Amino acid sequence: MRRYSVFAVAREGLRYHTGWERAWRSPQPKKKYDVIIVGAGGHGLATAYYLGKNYGITNVAIIEKGWLGGGNTGRNTTIIRSNYLQDPSAAIYDKALKLYENLSQDLNYNVMFSPRGLIMLAQTHHEVRGYQRTVMANQLQGVATEWVTPEQLKKLVPIINIHGPRYPVMGGLYQKRGGTARHDAVAWGYARACSDMGMDVIQQCEVKGVRTEGGKVVGVSTTKGDIDCDKLGMVVAGHTSVLAEMAGFRLPIESVALQALVSEPIKPCMDVVVMANTVHGYMSQSDKGEMVIGGGTDSFNNYTQRGSFHHIEETVRALVETFPMVSRLKMLRQWGGIVDMTGDRSPILSKTPVEGIFVNCGWGTGGFKAIPGSGWAMAELMAKGHSPLTQEFDMFRFREGKFIDESVAAGVAH
Repeated sequence: MRRYSVFAVAREGLRYHTGWERAWRSPQPKKKYDVIIVGAGGHGLATAYYLGKNYGITNVAIIEKGWLGGGNTGRNTTIIRSNYLQDPSAAIYDKALKLYENLSQDLNYNVMFSPRGLIMLAQTHHEVRGYQRTVMANQLQGVATEWVTPEQLKKLVPIINIHGPRYPVMGGLYQKRGGTARHDAVAWGYARACSDMGMDVIQQCEVKGVRTEGGKVVGVSTTKGDIDCDKLGMVVAGHTSVLAEMAGFRLPIESVALQALVSEPIKPCMDVVVMANTVHGYMSQSDKGEMVIGGGTDSFNNYTQRGSFHHIEETVRALVETFPMVSRLKMLRQWGGIVDMTGDRSPILSKTPVEGIFVNCGWGTGGFKAIPGSGWAMAELMAKGHSPLTQEFDMFRFREGKFIDESVAAGVAH
């Protein structure tokens, strides 16, 4: 694989860009692999990448029923942060943030990471106490966050209305290292690096069954035939429960849709990410000038990837008081993603009752920010059978009552 550089761009410009190679191969599946990862989204591709980079395991297939990055990786609002309350959460999310900070250099692919800062607004006395507690917890965890007053917040976000009659802004939890990245580029960068290591990224290949013998996985049945493996990673977000049922076990997750929208492009007016959890809305401005707006999940279980007018209306109505300029914007497009929610709003990275099968799911609506850390931890778990980052996120914690409650830190769940 040729490295991308300014010199490569100049050279190809002189050749009318006729010499670029394909970013990744599209091979037919082999009969057997050491590891199969089901799901070619950010988490699945990152898992495969760190299996190869950290442990030299490259006889790997990443199987995707649709197109690469076409699920939640391409259907989110790109927020990155690590200001979580519980120690296990802060550890894995901050690992992800640290990897994001150098991911473009590591992958030789510009993921457009933008550490513009992130603010979580406190608009009730309960939120003030909760976020001030989180700041103290983050200090103990080594995660740099701070409390900002309404006046400081107004300087950071001039377009905000801090004197709303229903929900006045009482302060905020501020993480300067937080920000955004380009969601598609993260998936493409990992896919290119995996392909360069000799791994097979197989698209349009749906898993129809999981084959086991004597309580151990031996392979999968797909629309492109049977493929054998020694280890299987399930990394398919909202469809994890469907895949787990094929393997003969159940997971404590439910699937719901999360909706978002972007406005028409406008001049730069906001250079931080703002989350308003009381009214269930969050907003940032893209590099093209669009206001990226999201809210909470649907209130019922479903597998839709469409938006709905009702939910968009609720989200925008909630934000108008805090950001009056939103009322004058036109919507450009909207979308939905299928997210997998656990009872304690924390993920599952775990071995399963079937030997050789590992599961990575339950990230809810905040999975994008965790992609590098999730992949790093999942690769360690699959390669070594244990990872300090995944120890508390075992699927059996629900049976034992060892919850990692992030319902407050998750806020809107982003």
